Amino acid sequence: MINELDILYRDEWLVAVHKPAGLLVHRSMIDRHETRFAMQMLRDQIGQHVFPVHRLDKPTSGVLLFALNADTARKMGEVFSARETEKEYLAVVRGYTDEQGLIDYPLKEELDKKSDKKAVQDKQAQEAVTEYNRLATVELPHAVGRYQTARYSLVQLKPRTGRKHQLRRHMKHLFHPIVGDTTHGDGKQNTFFRERFDCHRMLLAATLLSFTHPETGRTLRITAPPDESYSRIVHALGCNGILKE
Repeated sequence: MINELDILYRDEWLVAVHKPAGLLVHRSMIDRHETRFAMQMLRDQIGQHVFPVHRLDKPTSGVLLFALNADTARKMGEVFSARETEKEYLAVVRGYTDEQGLIDYPLKEELDKKSDKKAVQDKQAQEAVTEYNRLATVELPHAVGRYQTARYSLVQLKPRTGRKHQLRRHMKHLFHPIVGDTTHGDGKQNTFFRERFDCHRMLLAATLLSFTHPETGRTLRITAPPDESYSRIVHALGCNGILKE
């Protein structure tokens, strides 16, 4: 269990951390049993209140940005709403993807039974677009499912929109679910990775967040190489040299 978050960037307005997989950004009705949250951990760590300006799913690791005052938080919210950010993720998925592609597949809003009881239940599907590039492929001599070997791709994902679970749902739509995704993934593949590689996380990591700083006007590029738990699996798959240290 970590006691402190790895700070990737900090100035007088913003602070970015490397969120571990399995840690919620803030308290949620969905996971009422959880007692540790990135927001509270960072507040205690730097001795200052922080304002979340975007989110990462609990199973996703990587770059997570907070504002240090309410006004900057509002400005950053506008930056995200206007899609004036660049985001990159790294994922291990089932099967061999195309070398590159654009997923333009609208997604209906996912509602939680507990926290979204009052939300409109019949909204139309919203625009959702993801660009992807295949970085590496690997074939393992193990029968997982109906095939005699198991194939995987290491892909870079660039979401152009920010829908809930967008990357996870888009990769499922392509029949290349992200390994370790217990909601939108392949249970047989997840079990294989747990037993073969002792992998107990989803293999999705936010590796880059870039935007124009709302207070200084300069371009800010915050990067986070995959952490040890992710890198260990990628190396075990034989994709050494692909990850940027």
